Amino acid sequence: MTGFILLSTDEMRAAEAAAIAAGIASAALMERAGTAVAEVAMGAWSRRPVVVLCGPGNNGGDGFVAARKITEAGWPVKLGLLGEQAALKGDAKMMAGLYEGEVLTAEPALLEGAELIIDALFGTGLARPIEGAGAALIEVMNANPAPVLAVDIASGVDADTGAVMGAAVEAARTVTFFQKKTGHLLFPGRAHCGGVDVADIGITAGHAAQIKPATFENQPPVWSAQFPRPGWQAHKYTRGHVMAVSGGPNQTGAIRLAAMGALRIGAGAVTVLTPREAAGVHSAHLTAIMLREAETPAEIGDTLQGADKYPMTVIIGPATGVGAQTRDKVLAILASRAAAVLDADALTSFADDPAQLFAALREGDVLTPHSGEFARLFGDTSDAGGKLEAARTASRKAGAVVVHKGADTVIAAPDGRAAINVNAPPELATAGSGDVLAGFIAGLRAQGMDGFEAACAGVWFHGAAGQMAGPGLIAEDLPSAIPAVLRSLLSPQEPAEADGGET
Repeated sequence: MTGFILLSTDEMRAAEAAAIAAGIASAALMERAGTAVAEVAMGAWSRRPVVVLCGPGNNGGDGFVAARKITEAGWPVKLGLLGEQAALKGDAKMMAGLYEGEVLTAEPALLEGAELIIDALFGTGLARPIEGAGAALIEVMNANPAPVLAVDIASGVDADTGAVMGAAVEAARTVTFFQKKTGHLLFPGRAHCGGVDVADIGITAGHAAQIKPATFENQPPVWSAQFPRPGWQAHKYTRGHVMAVSGGPNQTGAIRLAAMGALRIGAGAVTVLTPREAAGVHSAHLTAIMLREAETPAEIGDTLQGADKYPMTVIIGPATGVGAQTRDKVLAILASRAAAVLDADALTSFADDPAQLFAALREGDVLTPHSGEFARLFGDTSDAGGKLEAARTASRKAGAVVVHKGADTVIAAPDGRAAINVNAPPELATAGSGDVLAGFIAGLRAQGMDGFEAACAGVWFHGAAGQMAGPGLIAEDLPSAIPAVLRSLLSPQEPAEADGGET
């Protein structure tokens, strides 16, 4: 099973149950988990006083194992238990019995003098907000200068949604098991977990075969099989033609950013479709990008007839203007054979009647809303089970791919697949950045990638370009960073030196 698969709490429980049913003792899983925590702790930090805080469940059992292993290695360890040892059950009770050190009460005073804290309080099994003694203990942990290593997930973080449940530990690092959980990647949980190590505790892909997970960390292996690489027979139109629909003369910059993004990511041809009164503005700026006057929905529809011969994708929305005219242009595009990437004004223009848009969308079309646009189209999602589930629900409702943008962008497909992006630097929060993203997605879609894969790849390249451009970036820098990102992604590895032999 790929390391880029993300599991829900229920899916992880199912994987554990399958491993146990296949003959691995549950106590052996706990022993391996706690040992992995100890190994990370002793590998990442030098020898120092450690406080291990254990909760009343299996997460606490992992903590007892970690404390035993660290003690055996000669490190000074204090262990605090939240609750009574007599109340422990099952494997946690067994591991507590194997720990030969003193079991103290988990209280704030225990943390005095700690130089490393291991958080084994609640983990992924948390079912309700943390209150009372647990919340007070977490508050003191977070105020303590010692780094915190969390077991499975930072206590207080919902492992499915990333939400903070009352109070949450601010960990420097987390050790989780078998696969990452969605809450490790979704904010605010991602900020509470720090760097995440995934430990092998003996659960295999075979044990998890029945789970069929559909959530992924957005990395190249998720979409690289479809990534376009031009062959010797390619010409500019077989590499895909992107049509970028412009707004009026005072709103032309956004669509040029999108158009340049599409061209840089590899589309063979990009044409800006412009109202007549904006043509002169574009003419002063465009070089490799072509220009064509097409103002009305009918004129735009006529330009898309070439989609019958060559792959074509249309971008509409960046500074197009909100209203009936944009709405009619979108419907004309969706009635053609060209694929569509809808952003910004193209989405808001349907805020009063989103059902009209949903009825016209095709499965491979891509919507790229930020949180405000998402709410206008899909309503209040506060009870939708978090950002991941909200994006999935929206994608099914729209019948198209939805890119729910943000620091933890979620890409969702109507068939239930979803990916969470992790490589976006905060510098991408700048005007025009989203327009370039729409262009990246459209350029990849025009080159033949399916809607979900094109959206995932476009979002990843957007983050990678942001990292490459670095602090101080503006939207115009993102397309220019793409060649370096592509070289890094596509350059063959250096061949290994031969072992011995003569030439």
